Amino acid sequence: MTSTPSLELLEHVRSIAKAAGAAILEVYASDFAVTHKDDRSPLTAADRAAHTRIVAGLEALEPQLPVLSEESDHGRLGDRRSWQRYWLVDPLDGTKEFIKRNGEFTVNIALIDGGEPVLGVVLAPALDLEYCAVRGRGAFKRQTDGALETIRVTRPAASPLRVVGSRSHPSPELTGLLDAWGPHELKPMGSSLKICLVAEGSADIYPRLGPTSEWDTAAAQAVLECAGGSMIDTDGRPLIYNSKEDLLNPHFLAIGDDGRDWLAGLRHNQ
Repeated sequence: MTSTPSLELLEHVRSIAKAAGAAILEVYASDFAVTHKDDRSPLTAADRAAHTRIVAGLEALEPQLPVLSEESDHGRLGDRRSWQRYWLVDPLDGTKEFIKRNGEFTVNIALIDGGEPVLGVVLAPALDLEYCAVRGRGAFKRQTDGALETIRVTRPAASPLRVVGSRSHPSPELTGLLDAWGPHELKPMGSSLKICLVAEGSADIYPRLGPTSEWDTAAAQAVLECAGGSMIDTDGRPLIYNSKEDLLNPHFLAIGDDGRDWLAGLRHNQ
């Protein structure tokens, strides 16, 4: 049984994300170097600086809760399947966008309870843009120095369909799926902002038919679900977390209007 986090907890997490965003922007303004992990994905000092700030902040906030970050030593997390409640973090989602300096990168912090994201903060520091949510309390957006505003998905989906796709990870399978869905407009976007565009109602669907990890999606999934949307795999099941040995997501659809049979497009494309 999951519990509902408080808005006070959300405010603390927002502050931690803001501190991580400030650390990222310090590196962003410099002539930073790029290295690569074993899987050839890029890594910068900003990833490491944000990770350090976030882990320290979350451990001070809730000392009893484990923190699983993209930059954690995953080999030391063998007991994570026993975790009921924990933090799931991507300190810098969209490192390729960071390197390109297009601003479309985010800090992602999610609270997972019983395999479900119940709180999420997605901060795009270079754009001064933030999304956040708490289950049972709603989903919100803040631009520049403005106040938080409630967001909701769009129902019914627009015509032509507004589809958001990956800027750095295009999928060849996407073309056939879009043809099956019919008239559409495709908007490229980086990082977890794609899911947030569906949450705020400015896009109808984000189909991801390529690899992602659990830390890539959890915070934005919390925002989307609290805004009335959903994230489902290609069998129609909700995305859940910490349920298997690896940390990879299945292919998924982030949708706003759940009254439409989105999976028909996938079946048509098979």
